[in-house]
Amino acid sequence: MEVVTHFVNDTVEFYKWGLTIADKRVENWPMMSSPLPTLAISCLYLLFLWAGPRYMQDRQPYTFRKTLIVYNFSMVVLNFYIAKELLLASRAAGYSYLCQPVNYSNDVNEVRIASALWWYYISKGVEFLDTVFFILRKKLNQVSFLHVYHHCTMFILWWIGIKWVPGGQSFFGATINSSIHVLMYGYYGLAALGPQMQKYLWWKKYLTIIQMIQFHVTIGHAGHSLYTGCPFPAWMQWALIGYAVTFIILFANFYYHAYRRKPSSTQKGGKHVANGTSMVTNGHSKVEEVEDNGKRQKKGRAKRE
Repeated sequence: MEVVTHFVNDTVEFYKWGLTIADKRVENWPMMSSPLPTLAISCLYLLFLWAGPRYMQDRQPYTFRKTLIVYNFSMVVLNFYIAKELLLASRAAGYSYLCQPVNYSNDVNEVRIASALWWYYISKGVEFLDTVFFILRKKLNQVSFLHVYHHCTMFILWWIGIKWVPGGQSFFGATINSSIHVLMYGYYGLAALGPQMQKYLWWKKYLTIIQMIQFHVTIGHAGHSLYTGCPFPAWMQWALIGYAVTFIILFANFYYHAYRRKPSSTQKGGKHVANGTSMVTNGHSKVEEVEDNGKRQKKGRAKRE
């Protein structure tokens, strides 16, 4: 018990010390004064992962067709705004793409970058709805470890990023990722329009490839910064490298099972996936099977919105 008490006290003292070097510009921004709201939302997310399937167990799945169309295209707009703001503000501020320290001043472009990164953090909380929709639609095969790991960790880790380093090199990964999310949610939005969009969704496989390239670029970028002694917090670079490695492993495993592994005889004899939404889905990782022209018949009709 004494060991636990010491650990808790040391953690509290470390956090208090960390606050002394946090970015003062963001301390009064929504959700940034304390980690508790972010942790509470993340805990509610994990609770829903447990309670949601139990709630839906004896209920018909919802369709949410119109809701998904609005949601996905809204995420396209949000991520496009984030990418645009980061690109324009970083150019105006004269940012380097190879080494850029954090500037904690109130320069208009620096604050603009910090604001765009804050919206990026908020978008990671909004993305929890991906999982909510999967569960309420009874697409539980989509809620993989990769899906949950990605959603839960990104929201928490970007709170840390905004609290201490909302600028400098942080803009690089967020710009790439938000740009990719424009493509991803655009794909999801088109897929939600119905099976008639199938012929336009031939590029779904390349979303996963682009994501894996993103993680390799992230590792190379962070490694270059460490090698050249770039005055950006080294702890952030090492954490980013470790985090990206986990995603490369998980995404490579997904890609192998989704595209490279030969289907078994039972899979060959199964139903045809008909509406073109059969790979990376709103969690960046799983195979969404939408059968019989987009509607899985299961003991009656699915609930509508």
